[in-house]
Amino acid sequence: MKKSIKLIALSCALVLGYNTINAQENVTELLQSIKKQLAPDARIAICELEAKQANEKWIIKGKVDNNILKHNILQNLSANGVQCIDSISVLEYTQEKPWAIVKLALASHRTAGKHAAEMATQTIMGTPVKILEYSGDWARVQGPDEYISYVPSNSLHKITQIEFDQWRKSKRYIVTSYQTRLVEEPNSDKTVTDLVMGNILQLVADEGAFVKLTTPDGREGYVSKEEVKPLETWADQTFDAEFITKVAHRLMGHGYLWGGTTTKVTDCSGLVKVSYFANGIILHRDASQQALIGQRIEAKDWKTAKLGDLLFWGTKSGRVTHVGIYLKDGEYIHCSGRVKINSVDPQAHNYLTTPFLSISRIDGKIGTRGITMVKDHLWYF
Repeated sequence: MKKSIKLIALSCALVLGYNTINAQENVTELLQSIKKQLAPDARIAICELEAKQANEKWIIKGKVDNNILKHNILQNLSANGVQCIDSISVLEYTQEKPWAIVKLALASHRTAGKHAAEMATQTIMGTPVKILEYSGDWARVQGPDEYISYVPSNSLHKITQIEFDQWRKSKRYIVTSYQTRLVEEPNSDKTVTDLVMGNILQLVADEGAFVKLTTPDGREGYVSKEEVKPLETWADQTFDAEFITKVAHRLMGHGYLWGGTTTKVTDCSGLVKVSYFANGIILHRDASQQALIGQRIEAKDWKTAKLGDLLFWGTKSGRVTHVGIYLKDGEYIHCSGRVKINSVDPQAHNYLTTPFLSISRIDGKIGTRGITMVKDHLWYF
């Protein structure tokens, strides 16, 4: 809803001053200007359009990820003197089974539908995703953090809207240990699947010290109650900076993987996402996105930083490339080569000199753009 309101507001504000457009170059430039205003971040919005002239009119063809975006683009073109023939596909309406639940302990996502493409992110078992389109054996999906990427279709359990609504109302458990296994019988060595922190499975039966659970694709097994919690109980958390940093500390020494976002391995923003998700908080995916959320604090004011604040570094031109979690006395924990602790204090023995750009405070900003509690996310409950 917030995204829809924002798009409508931008639509009302956009009049770019093109009175008469006859040339392909001008229409293309106008289309790109509108895209830059309405869908500037391709990581969370699909707006892949082109214009072709057809006599007095222009065929606008391609794909977008929602109907409001399509409406606003056509409205702005019309307001700038372009007579349009609509040939835009809206991806969210094209799937018979528009939803899926990740069925592997972790699934790796890429920037394109091929294994040779750059890894973009990971999702974990029980994560709900919206299927936008298919590309061969790959699905283009959007996650609860709005991030759009490609994942192998066989990593997903695809479901209808009705099945998705049933899943949201079902009794589920979430894994709270860092890594464990779902086994065939209590205390068995026979593994059904590995599990990582944050995996969500449905309850089959409560059996004393164990619970019998099922994966999204129907594989059943047992896990100790000490390693899981009922999802509703777990989700009923409040912001806890000490717990967030405790999770990050637990990953000390873990290696770096570009695109990693699980307790097995992370990149810098992945460490932030994993630590915050353990506290029931969904953050945007990348460091440059995370730098735009919460309450901004200037880097020079680092002595006012609080436990759990996010610290950002980057280039001299101001482009964000790295993030860490503030601890105390100038120290922060981050993943750079491995998960480790450094300091922003120039006098400290573990000081790093990379350009320090800004600080974002998440505490007190829950529910604002890019910061959502799982219990408040409509894809989970």
